[in-house]
This record gives sequence, structure tokens and C-alpha cells, in this order.
Amino acid sequence: MAKPNFCLFYFRKSSNFAAKIIHHIMSQSYSYLIPKLKQVEQAGIMVDRYEHAFPASVCGRERILPNYYLLLTHQGSTRVMYDMQEATLTPNTAVLVMPGHLIRFIDRTDDLVFSRLVIKPELFDEMLCLAFSHDVQKYHSHPAYILTDEQVGNMMKIMELLEIIAKHDEKEVPHRHQLLLTQMVVGYEFLNYYRSEQDKKQTDSSKAELLNRFCDLVVKHFRESREVKFYAEKLHFHPYYLTRAIREASGGISPVEWIEQYVITLAKKMIETSPDQPLTRIAYALGFTEPTSFYRYFKHATGITANEYRDRLKKERD
Repeated sequence: MAKPNFCLFYFRKSSNFAAKIIHHIMSQSYSYLIPKLKQVEQAGIMVDRYEHAFPASVCGRERILPNYYLLLTHQGSTRVMYDMQEATLTPNTAVLVMPGHLIRFIDRTDDLVFSRLVIKPELFDEMLCLAFSHDVQKYHSHPAYILTDEQVGNMMKIMELLEIIAKHDEKEVPHRHQLLLTQMVVGYEFLNYYRSEQDKKQTDSSKAELLNRFCDLVVKHFRESREVKFYAEKLHFHPYYLTRAIREASGGISPVEWIEQYVITLAKKMIETSPDQPLTRIAYALGFTEPTSFYRYFKHATGITANEYRDRLKKERD
């Protein structure tokens, strides 16, 4: 059986309230896509094509996506930050984005066109149990790679079949669920095959790989600890070495800064999407044992209190 995705494992182990509120703010990260997110919730999967990509207003803000996203870029380009690492998506780039990671679109060209496959975490997990390739962890640290024209064409055919299946319900197609899973397995296996050919030609530096492992651990364990020592022990390194290696691999960003940015991004999204929610509940949902610790943490990171941040948002909306 496939190893479950660690982000999903984290949510299942979280408190019921924490899991619900974090999933809610992740779903609200792209408010202009809420109707499509509801479609994914109902059908389990969605395929669409963006001729003019996304609104320019999306650029510049960090987001945490709630589902699995497979993007295939057809023309134009966009620069993105994925867990503090910048990448440029050009034509024929395939990107498999996992839930729970920080992503920020920096900018895009006006002619950007890409196709998108969105899959609910539960459905993706079920597919993994049927797949032959179980090395899903590599997509957490390296989600993007280049395909050939032929490979993009093959992936588009698979996505088109998935779209056809998804448009029907179980009454119309009695074995719809099984057909979806089977087609998803085919797509996933081809993605892994195409990627394995490229991975053979690439080598990663040890410090870049360490950065990826560190980022993955933060996504999984940020509620348990925000201390560098905790993650250094998980990675079997001295905290001093981990700090130096992460700084070198990320262009000067320390482990403390990365953890802080991830937690504060979640906190801001919780405040934005649930402005009437007591800050104490948000503090507990983020893993703070005392609300006062969260208040200090927020002010240290942003320069203002969480209450002041919420008041600013209310004034902007009024």
C-alpha cells in the first residue's frame, strides 16, 4: 500500500477544530476560484484550461493550496515562489503541486496559457494505493520539470478523458469512481516515467536537498514546534549546521524566518477568512499552547498585533 501523503496525515492527526479551520483558510486562499473549488469538492476532480491564466491581482500574495494541482504550461511564462524557492514555468513545464505548501505567483506574461487538473486529497490518496510508483515525496521538494511536445500531448489526452468521466455521476456511469481512479493511475504512472528520464540527467546539491527536506518537515510539524533544534534533530544535524546550510541554499533566509513566514501566512489567512473568530481559537489551531505566545509571535513577525491586523482588514472592507 502506498505511503500516505504527510500533509494529509498531519491534518488527520490534528484536533478536529484545527483541521477544519486550516482546511477552510486553505480553500479560501483563491476567493475568485471558490465556484471551481466547490466543483472539485463535489466531483472530486476538475480539468480546465486558462487562456488568460489568472488575474494579475493574484501575483505577489502567498497562498496555501488545499488540493493537488497538476499544471501543464502551453505558452507564455510565469515566475513562482514555491516554499521560498523561485522557479520560472515556461512552455511544456509540468508542475504537480501538493497540498500545504507555500506558493506565490510573482508575475506572468500576458500570453500565459496552461491546463490544470485539480484532485481532492482523499481521491489522490486512494489513487496512490492503486499506483505502482510510490515515490510521491519527490514532488514535494521538486514539483516542476520539463516535458517534450509529445509528452504534453499524451498528458492532455489523459486529462481530457478524466474530464469526460468527471462530468458524469454514478447514476449515468455506474463505475465512474473506478474509471476515475484507473485513469488517474495511468496519468500518474506516465508522469513518473517522464520524470524519471529527466531525473537521471540531474543531480541536486546536498544543501538544496536539505532545504527541501526541511520545508517538508515544517509543513508537517509546525504545530508541534517552531524551534530550529526540533527540526535539526529530525534531520540528524546540529542546529548551527542546519541554519548555515538553509541560509546558503535559500539565499540568506534562515530556518527561523521560514518557519515564521509559514505560520504567519496561515494566521493571516485565518484572520482574513474568519474575522469574527476569536484569536484564542486561532492560536490553539496553530499549535500555540498559550494565546499570549501567539500574540507575541505575531507582533514580532509583523510589527503589529493580531488585533491591529484584523482591525485594518475590517476598515479596508468597510
